[in-house]
Amino acid sequence: MKHILIPTNFSSSSWNAFEYAINLFKNEQCIFYMLHIDELRNSDIQGNSLMVMTSPKKISTKENLQLLFKQISNLPSNALHQFIALEEYGNFIDLVRKTVEEKKIDLIVMGTKGTLGIKSSIISSNTGNVITKIACNVLAVSENTIIKTPSKIAFPTDFNLFYTYSILNSITEILEISKAKLDVIHMTQSKPNFSNSQVINQAYLDDYLKELFTERHSFNHILGKNVRDSILKYIAENKIEMLTMVAKNLNLFQQVFFNNPVEELSYHTSVPLLVMHE
Repeated sequence: MKHILIPTNFSSSSWNAFEYAINLFKNEQCIFYMLHIDELRNSDIQGNSLMVMTSPKKISTKENLQLLFKQISNLPSNALHQFIALEEYGNFIDLVRKTVEEKKIDLIVMGTKGTLGIKSSIISSNTGNVITKIACNVLAVSENTIIKTPSKIAFPTDFNLFYTYSILNSITEILEISKAKLDVIHMTQSKPNFSNSQVINQAYLDDYLKELFTERHSFNHILGKNVRDSILKYIAENKIEMLTMVAKNLNLFQQVFFNNPVEELSYHTSVPLLVMHE
């Protein structure tokens, strides 16, 4: 049984992330925890805690959760899925971390807004903080992501990290669930000159994938002046439908997602991003 946490502010982006998750795990037994976190100062306000995104009328969190579960009831039923509503007040990151520990969460699914352009592609501070501050796998889904099971997944890596059991297990799980093909991509600004540890790590990953997914993986070395642009170009040209990365790989992660001058976590595509933690 998988335990999946979906923080929600009752927006279209959080609903799209939810729909993407239930489609991705449609054949898996899951408990989905729908978590809404409000400011602590609103904890004693009755019927007046949140503004609905699509309506000028202010209604309570309880009413919003009721509307959310009404939406869920209109979806095709799935006996494998169970839904539980959670309501908390206080610091967002602290409460997400607490829920992850108490509910033994396997995956956090977050909605993000926008796809193209710097301003519209900046991942919300909540999503960015969850990715960087909580040791749990995170799936970030744009509000413009099409609800479908991915058939091609890209895994950018510089082979500097040893692939631990938890990372390999996360890769295995997403490939088994989706039946997708995995493109392992190494981005470099010049011809690769691997260290001994990089050679060992690449060989180890290759041996692992050959054993489990012989016909469903490939290794690709891409030359490009800018790692971020090279990855986005690869995604577009190869019809990649999910991107996955290791959170601990800070050097590569920062090259792809951080604008150096302002340190904003940015993501310029509607392709979902799966961030794996050890």
